[in-house]
Amino acid sequence: MKTQLITREGYNKLKQELDQLWREERPEVTKKVTWAASLGDRSENADYQYNKKRLREIDRRVRYLRKSLESLRIVDYSPQQEGKVFFGAQVEIENDAGEILAFRIVGYDEIFGRNDYISIDSPMARALLKKEVGDSTTVQTPSGPAVWYVNHITYHPVPQENP
Repeated sequence: MKTQLITREGYNKLKQELDQLWREERPEVTKKVTWAASLGDRSENADYQYNKKRLREIDRRVRYLRKSLESLRIVDYSPQQEGKVFFGAQVEIENDAGEILAFRIVGYDEIFGRNDYISIDSPMARALLKKEVGDSTTVQTPSGPAVWYVNHITYHPVPQENP
């Protein structure tokens, strides 16, 4: 089960995606389906078949976004977080081999299409929570335990907006 947390920035992006799908893309695709249906035989009408499929995809995504946006809890930056790893932190870590990783700890819905974000539910994020610069943590990986050291922690405050 995923944690129902999201950054304000992530919430705004999901809300923007919902608005774009519902107000712009869906009406446009609906017009195309109506036009293609008016041409007659739908079984061999590629425009009708494709746009009908696209309409189902849009509707599925709209349902998912509406349900998610209702249940997600926005976590805003707080000055008390400074110096420790919490939700929304940009973290740089290093292992004994000198490998350096940098990522931001965010909600599940924010990680897709981003290599620099990890979910709060990931083993790495869980292991890093409440750690400070200089602390080490052991993360269980498929190849065994791995030790990582926290090099840097920053937060990027986002201006407050009403959801």
